[in-house]
Amino acid sequence: MISGKRVCVVMPAYNAAKTLRRTVDEIDRTVVDDVILVDDASRDDTVAVARELGLHHVVHEENRGYGGNQKTCYAEALARGADIVVMLHPDYQYSPALVPAMAAMVASGHFDCVLGSRILGVGALRGGMPLWKYVANRFLTFVENLLLGYKLAEYHTGYRAFSRELLEALPLEENSDDFVFDNQFLAQTLWFGFEIGEISCPARYFEEASSINFRRSVKYGLGVLGTAIEFRLARLGLRRPARLSETGRRLVVLPPPPAQAISRGCGA
Repeated sequence: MISGKRVCVVMPAYNAAKTLRRTVDEIDRTVVDDVILVDDASRDDTVAVARELGLHHVVHEENRGYGGNQKTCYAEALARGADIVVMLHPDYQYSPALVPAMAAMVASGHFDCVLGSRILGVGALRGGMPLWKYVANRFLTFVENLLLGYKLAEYHTGYRAFSRELLEALPLEENSDDFVFDNQFLAQTLWFGFEIGEISCPARYFEEASSINFRRSVKYGLGVLGTAIEFRLARLGLRRPARLSETGRRLVVLPPPPAQAISRGCGA
């Protein structure tokens, strides 16, 4: 706990068996009260490793996508009483050692969302981020800062912390189940008047670390631009989609509808 707030780490997992143990070993359990892994129909031993580690885990019988995985992560964390939720990828790309710092920034009350930025400092290229990804990151971030009217070092990190209030307020079910979910989430955060903070985070790029290919990166980039334009049009009063509406669908907290076809368990 931090300042009397229950801290939960959620890990959206897909084929993370080789790196999961290393990631979990570096989570500070003196601060973190709960760790949840959501497996998105992995083809390796991710679930078996989660059981060995004693993690509370949820298994999607069919792959629901990165965004769909996160929706389950957050609904599960809220159902288990989390006040602060930190999303940490189980591929060991981001440093688990920063979980306490990110959670503390949320607990301070100054920020509703905290991003572990690879761009602040010199962590991205030094950690092995491909140059083309770095250039695309900088271009997309520039456009987003312009259209969203905010200033962040990057919008594309997968290392994030959230307050319970934020997760309950945003219509996250209106967002994509694909990678652009991350970007739509931040646009919603700003639209509904919540505050975003950043902390410098080193990142590692290696064979086992998950990374989308060039084709999917292009699709993501177009989705990012579409989200920023959608936000600006809404600001101008020209068009407001459901994800930026007060009446948009919020997360469905447990028990989930049968159609989600998921199973739950704790480690042996």
